[in-house]
Amino acid sequence: FIRSAPSENGYARPVEGPDASALLSRVPGAARIGNGALSGQVQYRGLFGPRLNVRIDGQGLASGGPNLMDPPLHYAPVPLISALEVDRGVGPVRDGPGLAGGVNAVFKRVGFEPGAGTLVPDWDLTMLGRTADDGFAAGGVVGAASDRFRFNLIGAWESGSDLTVPAGTLAGTRYERGVYGLSAGMRGARDELALDLRRQQTGPTGNPPFAMDIRYFDTDVARLAYHGVRGEVDFDLTLGLSTVDHAMNNFDVRPAPPPAARRETLAAADTVSFAAAAALAVGTGTLRLGADVEQVDRHIRITNPDNPGFVIDSLPDIATERHGLFAEWTGPLGPIQGELGLRVDRHRAEAGLARTGAAVPAGPVALAAAFNAADRTHEDTTVDAVARLWTEAGEGPSWRLTLARKTRAPSFVERFAWLPTEASGGLADGNIYVGDLNLRPETAWSVEAGFDHAFGRYYLRPTVFVREIDDYIQGVPFDDTPGVVDTPQEMVAAMNGDPTPLRFANVGARLYGVDVAAGARLDDRWRVDLVAAWVRGERTDIDDNLYRVAPPSLTAALTREGDGWSVTLETRWADGQDRVSATNGEQPSDSWTTASLYGDWVVRPGVTLAAGVENLFDADYAEHLAGLNRIPGSAVAVGERLPGAGRGAFVRLSWAR
Repeated sequence: FIRSAPSENGYARPVEGPDASALLSRVPGAARIGNGALSGQVQYRGLFGPRLNVRIDGQGLASGGPNLMDPPLHYAPVPLISALEVDRGVGPVRDGPGLAGGVNAVFKRVGFEPGAGTLVPDWDLTMLGRTADDGFAAGGVVGAASDRFRFNLIGAWESGSDLTVPAGTLAGTRYERGVYGLSAGMRGARDELALDLRRQQTGPTGNPPFAMDIRYFDTDVARLAYHGVRGEVDFDLTLGLSTVDHAMNNFDVRPAPPPAARRETLAAADTVSFAAAAALAVGTGTLRLGADVEQVDRHIRITNPDNPGFVIDSLPDIATERHGLFAEWTGPLGPIQGELGLRVDRHRAEAGLARTGAAVPAGPVALAAAFNAADRTHEDTTVDAVARLWTEAGEGPSWRLTLARKTRAPSFVERFAWLPTEASGGLADGNIYVGDLNLRPETAWSVEAGFDHAFGRYYLRPTVFVREIDDYIQGVPFDDTPGVVDTPQEMVAAMNGDPTPLRFANVGARLYGVDVAAGARLDDRWRVDLVAAWVRGERTDIDDNLYRVAPPSLTAALTREGDGWSVTLETRWADGQDRVSATNGEQPSDSWTTASLYGDWVVRPGVTLAAGVENLFDADYAEHLAGLNRIPGSAVAVGERLPGAGRGAFVRLSWAR
């Protein structure tokens, strides 16, 4: 995997807002989809959303709503992150299903103190401010540990106002989020037990690319983990729980529409997961056998607070279950190292009855009746296989080769969205979508090759990849006569402002490209670091491009290091993207370049001060993957891509034992 931390490669990372997905934009092959201050998604080699297995301290969290306003990294405030781990290419089968690589946000915590018979205090605290949005954040961990016990409190608070961009103020971009909880553990000679509890409350937060903004997320997360050794076998048991209560509306953060058009959606998601694994020596390596279960219950209701009779259960009582088994062997295969994994998952998805209130028009009522009459239960079996081969680092490069078959079951929105709305699982593109009860799982066949080489003062890590995807799920025209309103779904969509709805469907897809990290130490004080990526996405069933794929990009950083300090000049460039999806009405984008200057200073052992200026020349730019503005009266027109922040300063103070 690739490990990315807020400070890496000898230079401090800039702030770039409260969204942890921005930190990953400097990982080779990664990019950020900007859907709001706290709703950014990670794209990796052209894939994003539920196709990536994103976890928080190893635990998956189901989104609380139909539009992925709370993607997994929503639950990873930057002041609490120790590091972000990225699975290079594809994720191992032991971490669960997922079409592409995975991401794991590792939280700060107090670790055991070897040799300490009594509790030793420990802490890791961060405080930062940012002028671009008048943002403030503070958080971290405080606790104590001995060689047998550890305990820490965890907490963070973040808030910011509307973002300043070169053209003015970007309306509806304020945010607030708070987290508090605890982490504890105890261990003996052969056993270790760990408990993590967190409560997160997200307050009113703008989401300009969506039809609504966050009113609140109230989320509770619990994780209990056991590790033990019995003879020659290591055991791991993990129980995870999460509950999400969510409300979003179109009148609190943005200008309110007339009372008849006001909408508030209430959503809830409860997740229970359990995993068991055993590792033992087999042959010259280690065999890991495991089983895991995940069950998610969801319910989503659309209301008009001014009209009690307007109630629509748009995604009613959705229950999804997954039961998985895996086997993974790791060890030497002659002169090379290998990881060989096989995984089988059984998926079951079921929807309840769609209900509508007395004030709901006849069109949605008829669609609800048709949905209720359909078979709303679906079962699938998926099979994943991964083979990773590599050579150990030595005098020459360490070579890497990965062959994989990876799968993804359709999301609950893609399958069960019977009501034509803008609920799209996080696409936030203004299109209206309809689900398909008969979707098949996606299957990706992947080949990846590359090497890691450090020679003298230089390092080079290039990778080339090809991913052929059968039954890729993407929006397509609802029928063969787009624009001709001749079906009940198109009639309801036209009532909602879009007479050309899209339907989630299985299509053919191919992704291929190259990404590279490289750098050189010019002398004892100067160094340069580069990250470049190029990915191409194509439909293989028709002549079109895949939707919302990042353009070629390059990040270059020149760093001057002193005794306890460093200063970095960083420039970022992205090409314009004209290979866009005609099927989805995607608009091309322009190229852009920004520069930032920042650095850090070790004030004394354990205390570090970082500061800088982002977008040094106040460049007016918009990333291709940024969402489209839906809020009037902003610095950008409705329908335009959200621009990046204008010139602004930040300061960050860290204090750790």
